[in-house]
Order: sequence, then C-alpha cells, then structure tokens
Amino acid sequence: MANLLSLNDLSTTEINSILDRAQQIHEMNDEGWAAPNHTLVANLFYEPSTRTRFSFETAEKRLGYQVLNFSSNTSSALKGETLYDTVRTMESLGAKAVVIRHQELGYYKALGNIDLSILNAGDGAGDHPTQALLDLLTLRQEFMMLRGLTVAIIGDLRYSRVAKSDAEVLNRMGCRVLLSGPAEWQNELLPGTYVTVDEAIEEADAVIMLRIQHERHEQAMKMTREDYHERYGLTMERTLRMKQGSIIMHPGPINRGVELDDELVESERSRYFKQIKNGVFARMAALEWAISTEAKVLVEPVAEKM
Repeated sequence: MANLLSLNDLSTTEINSILDRAQQIHEMNDEGWAAPNHTLVANLFYEPSTRTRFSFETAEKRLGYQVLNFSSNTSSALKGETLYDTVRTMESLGAKAVVIRHQELGYYKALGNIDLSILNAGDGAGDHPTQALLDLLTLRQEFMMLRGLTVAIIGDLRYSRVAKSDAEVLNRMGCRVLLSGPAEWQNELLPGTYVTVDEAIEEADAVIMLRIQHERHEQAMKMTREDYHERYGLTMERTLRMKQGSIIMHPGPINRGVELDDELVESERSRYFKQIKNGVFARMAALEWAISTEAKVLVEPVAEKM
C-alpha cells in the first residue's frame, strides 16, 4: 500500500499512469461499478467539505468498497481523542485506507506508524493532491496534452492548497504557469510568473479562479466583495478578452459574484461541474493506486479509439 500525501512524492510517470486510469474509468461510464468487496475505507473530515467528501465516498462505493464516514463534530475528537488514536482505531477495525482532511498543515507526519494507506484530502494551506489530479484530467480532456499549455491561477495564492498543488504539478508537467491576485496574498514559493489579472486572463488557455480562504486569514479582507470582484475577479467584461477556446476552472465552492461573475458559473467556457464529475474518476484511480500495487481492472479495458 502507498500514501498519497502530495503529488511531489510521485514521479510524472506515476501521475500520468493515474490520469490514464482515471480516463479509462471515465470512458466506462456507469459500467465502472465494481462488485461489493470487503475492502474497508474510512473518510475522516475535520473540516467542512462537500465536493471532496462526497466525491471520495462516491469513488469508494463505485469501487465496491465498504465505507466508514467520520465526523469530528459527533466523534470522540470532541473528548480530546488525537488524530493518531482515531486513525489507529480505523486500522484496528480493518480499514485498508483513510481519507483525511485536516486543518493542521502536515498532519500526516504524526501518523508514521500507521499500517494503512493515507490519502490527503487537504491539510491546512498545504496540499490537495486529488484536486490537482482532477484538474490535470480536465485539462488533458480539453487540450489532449499538458505540455505547452498556459494556465493562470488567480486569487488567494498564499492560503490556497489548490494553488500550491496545481502550480507545482503543472510546472512539472511542462505548463507555463501565470500567477495573479492581491499583493498581500502572493506566495513567493509557488513556481510561476506573476502578472496582472488582465494579462493572465488574456494569455491563458485555462484560468483557474481560487476561492478566498477567509478561514485561514489572520486578518479580515481589506476590500469589499464588490471591490475584489472588480479588481481581481473574472468579470463578464474580462471574458471578452480571453483566448479563443480557453476555459474557466474553479475548485469550489464558488463565491458567486466575487471570484467570478454569476453568469459564468454555467457558461460555455466553464468546466466547474465537469471538474466535479472528474473528481470521482480521479479519486477512483487514486484509491486503486494507493491500496494496491497491482492494477485493478473493474471491467474489460476500454478499446482504443480509432
């Protein structure tokens, strides 16, 4: 078994292998459901989540796994139980893997003696590897190849784990990464070139708009929602200057009228809901990879397209 903590721990060959498997599962459509089996997976979410939590649960059930859903609000975590003891409990119950979202950066460093797979569903402002996988899958489906693409990441770059995971892996995959957002939220550790919002939007093949991470900010945002939208958001006017064939992406949840105009969420350029669908396929492939070193085939391999 293996851990999926950060895509930096994987080679580009491994990443492409997971993406290939995710695409294969995508092409299976509803035929990708596996027969129920005795593999037990626990989902431990210490932070609120909609897309990631239910995406993982859907992926697990499609793989035929038995699922344990943990909520910190109704567990012994309220009584002081440590994350380590909770994970050891899941291990003792027979879980082969745990999916964990936690507010602490690098929480998994305290789980070194755990004998099961750990899949990081987000650690503080650290990493979000499966979000990066589904973003890569979406980009590959749109543009066939990643190398040579120009991808803009705009918004709260300092506190966003999506920004970190996406920027690092896109750079490794041969993409040109453009970064933009408020000066006080810039992150000098991210690979990429800082440009103005308008330059980023005009030059990018794909624009990834980020949610403002209010819960991680030490101080309240200094501008109103309206001011942020006008200065750093994707407005209707700005979309008129986007490249032909370029797309809009967002990890969610979207603050409509802040990061992007309400009308753009379901526009022709938007891939927001496609990203959510791809999250299931990417997480199915990631779970398979983590739990077994042998490739599991849910159904017969999809025939290559002519």
